[in-house]
Amino acid sequence: MVELASVPTGSKRRFWGHFAEMVVVMLLSMAILGAAVSGVFALAGHSNLLHYAALRGLLMTGYMVAGMALWMRHRRHGWASVREMSAAMTVPYIVLLGPFLAGAIPEGSFLAGMHVLMVPNMYVAMARRREEYELDHKDHHRRGDRQPVHHQGGSSWQR
Repeated sequence: MVELASVPTGSKRRFWGHFAEMVVVMLLSMAILGAAVSGVFALAGHSNLLHYAALRGLLMTGYMVAGMALWMRHRRHGWASVREMSAAMTVPYIVLLGPFLAGAIPEGSFLAGMHVLMVPNMYVAMARRREEYELDHKDHHRRGDRQPVHHQGGSSWQR
């Protein structure tokens, strides 16, 4: 991945580097997990299940969310950030599923729209926590999971 260690804390370049890294992880997890699940379905004799676009869309969303969540935890993001990003990535599937099942949009538009809409949703989730995504990964410290603890000497943070 892109090494951003020399970029100053709080930089826009670091934010966009995080964004690009997340898109790559999303695509890789969809490809790797998709191939694995397709193989399992084929071995079980049910490869025809993947012809249902609603199921395929749900699985692809799950692959991307699972990969993204694992990567975000690896990169020391807190659970709150992981949940927000996961929700942001799931919303397009939920929003487009009804119109697809009602026949208002074709299969190709449903699947393409689901993927395309994830990108601005991911940006919104990141923009809500801009200061977190502008930090180097080593500085995240799972900030979303920490709570202030008050004691005689002042305040500190604990998980």
